[in-house]
Amino acid sequence: MNLGLAESTESVPRDDLAATEEFYATRSSGVGPKSFEELVAVRKTREVDPGAPIRAVEHTVDFEGRSASVRITSPKNRGVSGVYLHLHGGGFYMDSAARDDARNARLADAVGIAVVSVDYRLAPESPWPAAPDDCEAVALWLIDVAAERFSTTRLVIGGMSAGATLVVATLLRLRDRGLVDAFTGAVLEAGTYDLSALTPAGRIIADEYFIEAYVGHVDDRTDPDISPSYGDLRGLPPTLVVIGTEDVVLPDNLAMVARLSAAGNDVDLRLYPSVPHGFTMHGTPVARRAVLDVDTWLRQRLEVR
Repeated sequence: MNLGLAESTESVPRDDLAATEEFYATRSSGVGPKSFEELVAVRKTREVDPGAPIRAVEHTVDFEGRSASVRITSPKNRGVSGVYLHLHGGGFYMDSAARDDARNARLADAVGIAVVSVDYRLAPESPWPAAPDDCEAVALWLIDVAAERFSTTRLVIGGMSAGATLVVATLLRLRDRGLVDAFTGAVLEAGTYDLSALTPAGRIIADEYFIEAYVGHVDDRTDPDISPSYGDLRGLPPTLVVIGTEDVVLPDNLAMVARLSAAGNDVDLRLYPSVPHGFTMHGTPVARRAVLDVDTWLRQRLEVR
């Protein structure tokens, strides 16, 4: 296990850290919806302008009788060196692949990869297992078509928050099919890996509405497809874990790092100072540092020069 702790003044310049702390000192903490009515209202504020210029190409994946929507963003002015399967965040109950179009375009250009972002179905209208079913279908499709469609078989996968949870669930499904080796790396940013509330880390978020929306109908939430912390984590690809010191799910991420490492996996933990959940979306100096760190790690995994 590689502990990439970006939390000292030596690794994060003091001016950058001060500017980041100043940003959060004037910014109120985000609070998730507490009911379906609040969720509907929040979704309306987060809708993407359909008239906004985009590079992403919409595509419908059909595989093994399952259908899912994706958005594909290719790098500008360079060939494709690999494909990044992206699973967006949003608590399993809001947001979309389209909300990450700009970030995915930046990633595609910076690393020279095509980004395939999954528009998985959302709870509570489509609760578990709809989201992991969609993500698995796209992963299987990508393994099947990558060489022909993208001229490469170098695949990586990643996601933020709920997306990170779905990354691990997807990898476990692929591992059980004997196909996980198709992916050479995974990026996990601030996932939540225990929705059962049976561990100290899981109890921190036990009252969040997204859990009721996503798995309120499930009696045993220790199913690894829901709470990957309870799974057999052996045989997964090298993993980069990105988390902030002020993130509410920090304990859950540290526990996941320990479990991945104990299962014999290659794990690289990057812990960033003074930043909360979703910090890489906020444009602070620490966030920019983390984004560049992810770019570098992906280049290494894909052997991009």
